[in-house]
Amino acid sequence: MLNRFIFAALASLCVMTTQAQDLTIKLWDNATAPHSNGLSGADKDEGEERVSNTNVAELFIYEADPAKATGQAVVICPGGGYRLLAMGHEGHQYAEWMAANGITTAVLKYRLPNFTPQVPMEDAAEALRYMREEYRGKASIKQLGIMGFSAGGHLAASTAVGCLKANGDTSARAALRPDFAVLFYPVITGHPLQTHKGSYDYLLGRNRTQELTDKWSPELVAGKDAPQTLMILSSDDASVPPINSTKFYNALKELGVPASINILPSGGHGWGFRDSFKYKPIWQEIMLQWLESIRK
Repeated sequence: MLNRFIFAALASLCVMTTQAQDLTIKLWDNATAPHSNGLSGADKDEGEERVSNTNVAELFIYEADPAKATGQAVVICPGGGYRLLAMGHEGHQYAEWMAANGITTAVLKYRLPNFTPQVPMEDAAEALRYMREEYRGKASIKQLGIMGFSAGGHLAASTAVGCLKANGDTSARAALRPDFAVLFYPVITGHPLQTHKGSYDYLLGRNRTQELTDKWSPELVAGKDAPQTLMILSSDDASVPPINSTKFYNALKELGVPASINILPSGGHGWGFRDSFKYKPIWQEIMLQWLESIRK
């Protein structure tokens, strides 16, 4: 069985080309968005395709190979603990591979929260709105999903379950839901003994109350309108405890929302698209098969 997974996934890798980014879209900045993070100036290069000090929300769109187009599209939210964004191995590298496999992919460079949680949430919601209403290829999109890694997984999950709306945002944007969610080693819960403290510190501040934390914990906000969700993580993740994913999985199942969780034997945290992760062929096959299984 393992050999079959590896062979199939390597076959999908063979279609990986240097898929070019097709569009760069500025969504808004601190002056035009509903909330500001108070940051200004240029993005700060943190090395290894990571950036901080982000104060302009942008989408980098990779359009599906027309010969393989599936009708699916996804917005990617890179991780980085809400302190920076890992735009390479949790963003652009995924987008190239997914576009080559027929999935239009938009990498979201979101504004970091800087203790204002609405900021990245608004960016993710606006990205979904743009792809549904303004993107030049919107007519070809039959299913639009959201995907995230680590803290970006928290952003994706929060957007999927409607944390903005739950926190009083009455805009049409806040009411949008993706058709599916894919979460890699996501930060989910704000429970003090189970959370990734750094992500919630940068999102809400160190002196947050538990009441505030609960309002931005996706497993507590989720309702029956949450989308079908796939989660992939490693069992030995020492940065974001696997209970984050299992709590979200259990919450969705209790609501009757289709959910799938795949816990790989090892690998730790933050492997993203890196070739050094030995289970890369496995997660690739899991993800492609799941996306095919939900395709309309």
